[in-house]
Amino acid sequence: MSEQHTHHRVLVIGGGYAGTVAANHLRMRPDIDIAVVNPRPHFVDRVRLHQLVAGTGEATLDYGTLLGEGIRLIVDTASRIDTAARTVRLESGRVLDYDHVVYAVGSTAAIPSVPGAAEFAVALAEFENARTIRSRLEELSPDAPITVVGGGPTGIETAAELTEQGRSVTLVCGSTLMPSLSPAGRRYVAKWLSRHNVTVLEGDVVTEVRPDAVVLGGGAVCPSALTIWTTGFGVPRLAAASGLRTDAVGRLLTDETLTSIDDSRVVATGDAAAPSGQPLRMCSQAAGALGAQAADTVLSRIAGTQPAVIDQALVGTCVSLGRRAGIRQLARKDDTAVNLYIGGRMGARIKEMTCTFGVGKIRREARKPGSMFWPKGGPRPAQAAPASAGAPS
Repeated sequence: MSEQHTHHRVLVIGGGYAGTVAANHLRMRPDIDIAVVNPRPHFVDRVRLHQLVAGTGEATLDYGTLLGEGIRLIVDTASRIDTAARTVRLESGRVLDYDHVVYAVGSTAAIPSVPGAAEFAVALAEFENARTIRSRLEELSPDAPITVVGGGPTGIETAAELTEQGRSVTLVCGSTLMPSLSPAGRRYVAKWLSRHNVTVLEGDVVTEVRPDAVVLGGGAVCPSALTIWTTGFGVPRLAAASGLRTDAVGRLLTDETLTSIDDSRVVATGDAAAPSGQPLRMCSQAAGALGAQAADTVLSRIAGTQPAVIDQALVGTCVSLGRRAGIRQLARKDDTAVNLYIGGRMGARIKEMTCTFGVGKIRREARKPGSMFWPKGGPRPAQAAPASAGAPS
């Protein structure tokens, strides 16, 4: 019945990797009015935030180079989705009508529950926080002690960038350094960090953050002129505030077509989607492909056909180690690491190519909607099933 409309109004809420791909992919039909609602006037290339922190690169791009012709960019923040009225209210007070919504709000830093962390640590998950860290670093002496909390990719990359500039860095991993790597891959990263004078604390946690120190689980007090928090994440509360069901973190609960289990006109993608309650790993590799698949679901709804279930494999990860080294960890289609990696300068080149390719895929989709491709065949939960919310009324 939606085919009776002259034009179909689709709002994409969020202009990150998944949202921009989804918006461009929707241009496969010429009769769709597409608008992207995003709180910033520029695209944030989040995989480069650690470079922004260290001053070795930029992390923003002009949407004019990323969004296809005819897509409107609305710089504002969505505050509520009214599924009954099919409207989205923005923080400015503006109300937008829609026929379909692509929910691509992404993720953000979680406020740590560790005493003092909210007051004295800076979480590296947003563009604004990265700029704050950069400003703080410029005010510190070169030998001031810096603590990076979190042994995942962001923590490792941030520590590596800073130590390469001669900074004194301690990396507190919490448990194991980059557990998603193979044992050989972890040894390689640990050796690189050790050779470059990063103090790596595995199996230790920060129990308190002070203005000039951190307290570790064993009670040791370590000087820290700047504490950078890279572990834990959250998502905007828009779905919950709109009466849509979410998982414990706040991701929108969907079926395996990325359709909200509450409303078939709302399709989620990227970090904010929890298909069958089993979200994919947070990464740009997943986000772009999920954006295209979310758009395909909307296109199927408009055409009155059954949307396809998501089909996506994750095949490893890349981590940069400063500007001259890196690691490309190979993995099976279920994202489990194999005992094979590429390190050194070649690892760095692969990492840089991957980051460049991520933005390139968005631009290619803007030029040629439907050109997006990704590795497929990854396993999904046994309860995977076609959309349960039904066709739009």
